[in-house]
Amino acid sequence: MYRIFIIEDDPTLAQAMKKQIEAWGNEVRCVSDFQNVIPAFAEYDPHMVLVDIMLPFFNGYHWCSEIRKISEVPVIFISSASDNMNIVMAMNMGGDDFIAKPIDLNVMMAKMQALLRRTYGMGSRVPVLEHRGAVLNLNDASLLYEGRKIELTKNEFRILQTLMEHRGKVVSRDTLMTKLWQMDVYVEENTLTVNVNRLRKKLEAAGLRDFITTKIGSGYLVE
Repeated sequence: MYRIFIIEDDPTLAQAMKKQIEAWGNEVRCVSDFQNVIPAFAEYDPHMVLVDIMLPFFNGYHWCSEIRKISEVPVIFISSASDNMNIVMAMNMGGDDFIAKPIDLNVMMAKMQALLRRTYGMGSRVPVLEHRGAVLNLNDASLLYEGRKIELTKNEFRILQTLMEHRGKVVSRDTLMTKLWQMDVYVEENTLTVNVNRLRKKLEAAGLRDFITTKIGSGYLVE
């Protein structure tokens, strides 16, 4: 079973695609907020994306480009503008295939299944964590927020990864110390405070204020 993410603003077509894909035993989620596609994408963590070119606010090329900053998930473009220029543009923007409208749902499924087989035989998915629009890429230890890539140190990444994996729960200082320094040497407790403060400043500079909460006597929390 695969998770399929549909970015299509025609609700009738989106539902027809959803029904057909689900009939083959897959899960499907259709975008409803066309201004905030990336947080929904990261939260759903799909195996494949189907995206129309003409969309409200930003076109499909834009969203494919944003997805490519954090994931190598296969992307199929869908458009009634099926001239050679649009097909070339779709491929150049990171698309893997192109389906012309009006869509033949059987052709769509055949293309999807072929691409899914090729992709997941090679294991190319990129794991991510998402919270409040911030997307943490677990492969390259970077953070993406509002289209901007935020570089993190090794310790900053480990702190943020641990907190985001336990979102909504307090993570003790001892747990973070163990995560950061898994060795039989003494590390001053103040070293953790310094690393958390540096991470906070980096997040605030990017616009992520109050992302990490201190629970005095307990630890830290992302909520």
